[in-house]
Amino acid sequence: MNSPDATLDANLAIALDALLTEHSVTLAAARLHTSPAAMSRTLARLRRTLQDPLLVRAGQSMVPTPRALALREEAAAVVRSLHALLGPGTGVDPATLSSTFTLQAADLVGAALAPGLLRLAEQEAPGVSFRLLAEELEAGPALRDGRIDLEVGSIDHVDPETRVEELVTLRMVAAVRPGHPLTEGPLTPARLATARHVAVSRRGRFTGPLDTALAEQNLRRRVGVVLPGHLAAMALAARSDLVCLVPAAPPGAAPSPLTGDATALGLQLLDIPLELPPVTIGMAWHPRHAADRAHHWLRSAVRRTLSTSASPTA
Repeated sequence: MNSPDATLDANLAIALDALLTEHSVTLAAARLHTSPAAMSRTLARLRRTLQDPLLVRAGQSMVPTPRALALREEAAAVVRSLHALLGPGTGVDPATLSSTFTLQAADLVGAALAPGLLRLAEQEAPGVSFRLLAEELEAGPALRDGRIDLEVGSIDHVDPETRVEELVTLRMVAAVRPGHPLTEGPLTPARLATARHVAVSRRGRFTGPLDTALAEQNLRRRVGVVLPGHLAAMALAARSDLVCLVPAAPPGAAPSPLTGDATALGLQLLDIPLELPPVTIGMAWHPRHAADRAHHWLRSAVRRTLSTSASPTA
């Protein structure tokens, strides 16, 4: 059976390094914020374990034995390794990152994210690349399994372990081609209901919050087609008389990058004269990435790309 002194722990290595550096029980105790009596007991334990006196009296001072001298560099290296292993993580210089991050986002969110992320990567982290996936995976298990690093969009799943941060709250507006009949005169709920619409639903649903708001006024809109993504719906609206709903920043706020494609297509944005629930865009990640400095940069990059007023926290 092993004696208690044969069972080593990290504290012995740290104490050995302090003793061999200071050549003094008192100074080693001060260095490790303990008492001289406790350090003296630790020295006695080290002597029994290593079967060597390690430090011996020479007048008013203590000098290391040959075994102690042979162990000094090795003890210092062990302590450095322990600090690297058990100490808090150090910051990561984005310029040194060489990573591919996988994000899941709807087409409109992905189109708004990609230019900003690429610009920030070029400026700060040239070794980083991005893989954007459509909303094909169930985000909760995909985050948990590590198939995606970040979900960005309207976070509608609730998993106890998932970390969620809201980025920006938007309102829905009607997007139509220039010269569309709805651009002539005030837009009323009745005129909006009379127009033909293209609905966006990756599940193929014909109805949504706008239909609920119209129904409260005994109105019903006409949906000509349902498409799975906003980009296709906006492209169709730009070439027809169909009305497409798109997210936009609240009045007085800075323009949202999510409306960039509507602007590029030449679509005209019209305020909807109904109370519709706001749309909150956020990001979700698994807690195993919470302290990871590379993932910290990724979240910051997404935040700076989509938020009109980015927060410094992550």
